[in-house]
Amino acid sequence: MADDDSILAMSAGDRSGRLTDRERRMAKLWQTAPWAALGGVTVIPPIGFLLAYLLTGASPLFLVMAIGSIPFSLIAAIIITLVILFFRRRWARNLRDHLASDGVTADEVEYILPELTSGERRALREMEKRQPLLADAYRETLALRLNASRLASNARRNLLLVERRINRARYLNAADTAVLLEELGQDRARLDVLKQEAASRRAEAEARLQMIEAAASRGASWAETNFMLQRLDEGRKHVPLGLENARVEQELREDAERELRRELTP
Repeated sequence: MADDDSILAMSAGDRSGRLTDRERRMAKLWQTAPWAALGGVTVIPPIGFLLAYLLTGASPLFLVMAIGSIPFSLIAAIIITLVILFFRRRWARNLRDHLASDGVTADEVEYILPELTSGERRALREMEKRQPLLADAYRETLALRLNASRLASNARRNLLLVERRINRARYLNAADTAVLLEELGQDRARLDVLKQEAASRRAEAEARLQMIEAAASRGASWAETNFMLQRLDEGRKHVPLGLENARVEQELREDAERELRRELTP
């Protein structure tokens, strides 16, 4: 029984949005794989022929093959590198979605850098070099901003889906059309509230980011930094926006299934 409980706990951990050790290792591997492939595929064939040239008593054939293989190796290396970069980009996108499923944390911000603006990435790098304490506060606030941005985007997308369902439901000649329209109207109202809440939290996070950037530019005192950290602690007490987003998506999915069953019911 205890073994079953441990297996269930491990399965729940795998489904969570936390970053695992395996994902950390994979991220490092994906970072070095394109450039290792570019250098290895370019250099290994010519070196192999050159070694064969030296070991076979300076045979001219291997020397010609070593020189002639350079452009072909370079072309092959570029193609392989582009393929690896394509798969790395897709893997990174899936990783970002996985991490955002239950809310991005400060430790996971470095894996979601493509979703930051160029100014945010530059400010974070400068703070990490000069003011590590402010960098921690900035990273926490970036996580809040990323969660709010993703929630707002998902809410807008779900609103469009609900609007389409409402338009289709108006053309149905079924007895339950009124009930369906009422439920879809409730979904639309809930998503409107969610979108407004996400926009409000995003604006608040962006204001905090500007405050931290201003403090970093003038050299914040310990009292100012401590105040910002306390504010960030208050923000972390809220339910992660990713969880709220998952809850809304689950409710919309259940509503869509009910709508489909009603349409199929004679």
